[in-house]
Amino acid sequence: MGALPETITIGELATRSGTSTSALRFYESKGLIDSERTDGNQRRYHRSTLRRIATIRAAQSVGLTLDEIATALATLPQHRTAGRADWERLSKNWRRRLDIQIERLEVLRDTLTGCIGCGCLSLGTCQLVNYGDRQASNGPGAPGLRVD
Repeated sequence: MGALPETITIGELATRSGTSTSALRFYESKGLIDSERTDGNQRRYHRSTLRRIATIRAAQSVGLTLDEIATALATLPQHRTAGRADWERLSKNWRRRLDIQIERLEVLRDTLTGCIGCGCLSLGTCQLVNYGDRQASNGPGAPGLRVD
């Protein structure tokens, strides 16, 4: 693959980033990336979008939500490749969120053995599904199962 022009097609972006075109359209619909349209209404992406996609995929791989990723990306310039200082700031901001996730996984790991085969099926007492009785704040009944 040769030098990349300033703007690239969705197919080129998909090939270079290893991301499907449908995922790219989805990211765009969520405001994570943006494109410009040609006179023929074809998408063209700035080449710096490759770095944004790499950031999105790295953030997803550690369990961040798309909302968290969008908040972080909003602090980056649109058409400039994120540099070391940008990445250090993002990763510092994500550190606490990842620490909480690690703590939750450790609790899951440590309580999972007791859950296997217990058969409690109780949102009120299950330490796996309702750790710390989180469901109590949602009121009586089975609020996790409501469809209204």
